[in-house]
Amino acid sequence: MGLFGTAGIRGDVTTTVTPSLALEIGRALGVDAAAEDAEVVIGRDGRTSGPGLAAAVESGVLAAGVDVTRVGVVPTPALAYASKGQYGVMLTASHNPPADNGIKLFRQGTEYTRDREKIIESRVTAENTPVSWQTWGTTAHAEIISGYRDTVLTYANRYGKTPAELTIAVDCGNGVGALATPPILDRMGAEVVTLNGAIDGHFPGRESKPTAESLTDLRTIVENGQFDFGIGHDGDADRLVIVDRDGAVVHEDTVLAILAAHLVNVSDVADPVVVTTPNASARIDEHVQAADGRIERVQLGSLHEGIRDAEIAGGDVVFAGEPWKHSHPALGGWIDAIASAAVLTRLIAEDGLPTLRGPIRERPYRKESLECPDEKKSAVMEYLKQTAAEEFPDAEIETEHGIRATFPDNAWTLIRPSGTEPYVRVYAEATPETIDSLTQNAITTVSAAVNAVDTTDTVDSQPE
Repeated sequence: MGLFGTAGIRGDVTTTVTPSLALEIGRALGVDAAAEDAEVVIGRDGRTSGPGLAAAVESGVLAAGVDVTRVGVVPTPALAYASKGQYGVMLTASHNPPADNGIKLFRQGTEYTRDREKIIESRVTAENTPVSWQTWGTTAHAEIISGYRDTVLTYANRYGKTPAELTIAVDCGNGVGALATPPILDRMGAEVVTLNGAIDGHFPGRESKPTAESLTDLRTIVENGQFDFGIGHDGDADRLVIVDRDGAVVHEDTVLAILAAHLVNVSDVADPVVVTTPNASARIDEHVQAADGRIERVQLGSLHEGIRDAEIAGGDVVFAGEPWKHSHPALGGWIDAIASAAVLTRLIAEDGLPTLRGPIRERPYRKESLECPDEKKSAVMEYLKQTAAEEFPDAEIETEHGIRATFPDNAWTLIRPSGTEPYVRVYAEATPETIDSLTQNAITTVSAAVNAVDTTDTVDSQPE
């Protein structure tokens, strides 16, 4: 059925994430919660379709005989925090357009694994009958945002120093991050100016996805004002973008490297591990290794599973991150851009952003998308697995999460299929002298594979 992507279910509310689907997801999740005699917490972002979808999920959960706590409009990290000890549902499409919405499932503060999502999908397609009317669940309402803010503040105060002399511009993009990041930074002692702080599901201030282009107003204000840096969030505050005092967006992998290395440095564990993804820069490896930590890579969108696997193997995960998204295991198992904003603020207060960036080798980074029909992706990737050693003869080849070729000078390229669109993605990082040729070589390799593979081919028919 393939309902779940790399970040829950997302899509148009008239064709994909409909009230009917939300009802069935609620009932399917209720089966899990009932088995553990647990409750389900339901939250939503500011999208106009949120109230209807939340009501539909609630109906499904109640019909499964499980009690519901409605927590209203909250950031996704706050909903995850509230789901500790129980189950959670967040209605959000994150940075997608206003016509979309989505459903993310949590258990004990952590996103559902792919295996658990498959079980939910199987229940959605099966016939479902509500439990006896005598055992339907009940609904309560709770305010959880203040407790979440207190928890993040306590966590962030372990690091850096009080930002009493910092002035920060925070662009919340009309999203729910406005409920948490500005108040937390204000309580820390920083002077905070908020842009697009009114929660509005139409996102009138800017596109919900925080990019260099959509954050033009923030960048201009920071560059022309007396600001130390700027922060940009997406619609549900699980993404973070940092803008330096010159109005330039700091590369997301540099932000990741700063946080990762610091949390390794201050840890007191024997084997500090940072979990990241194959498309993350080698600058993260270099900075973490210099701090005597090590890197474990996991499939994009699976940080929570990577944390679990690394801990099962005996490592102590001190941080996990993929571009724009970060998880702080000492705080909880969820993605939390608000916590990262708070920690970074205190690190910048102590050392300054230029000093934090100084040791990090920032080489050119490229990302390209090449058209590839969904039905050809598997055969194309198998073709590339079998030809990668020939195409990249000087590289170390890894094929667990796409095709990643790492060269002796730590340059690398990654080829992976998109999980949501008809594309194969190409990533590359290298020196200014070699980045163009490395990227073009990868593009040519993928194009040749797409052209060579016929939709009727099987894996066995690909070249050895």
